[in-house]
Amino acid sequence: MGQIVANFFISLDGVVERPDQWHFPYFNDEMGETIGAGMKTYDAFLMGRTMYDEWSQYWPQQSADEPFATFINEIPKYVVSNSLTEATWSNTTIIPGATAAEELRALKSSLPRDIGMSGSTTLVRWLLAEKLLDRLELLIHPIVVGHGERLFTDGETYPLTLTQQKTLKTGVLHTTYTPAAA
Repeated sequence: MGQIVANFFISLDGVVERPDQWHFPYFNDEMGETIGAGMKTYDAFLMGRTMYDEWSQYWPQQSADEPFATFINEIPKYVVSNSLTEATWSNTTIIPGATAAEELRALKSSLPRDIGMSGSTTLVRWLLAEKLLDRLELLIHPIVVGHGERLFTDGETYPLTLTQQKTLKTGVLHTTYTPAAA
């Protein structure tokens, strides 16, 4: 049975928006290997509407020489959306918001390996509320960004359990959390 695994580049102050503005000074081969190891466990990729809109405009036009372009263009993709009616990006299935919980439970049961996701903060918070998120993997960067969307905002409380941690040579913490047992 597959698990839903959310991945984020995140700053010390919880910012996940625009990592292209602050993440790259910390990216090296070690981080690339960490990200690549996770990607090898995915049978599918999950995203929300905003992520789909951004990525579907960018990744299909990228060269096959770019490893992530090949990965993301070929893997089956699922988009949870109340408003998207047509998916033009190859291997993409739209999951209507009204039936998303039921369909994602069925998808998890049908796949032997994980369903990965990157970004989509609103979707991650919804997955936690619906008890559908199995793992939250954070690459916590040693930087305070000071502005931008944060992974968690004022609202619900979600107890998590730290199950794994590793400090990368750049000072980035790679942490894995699972929902705490109730």
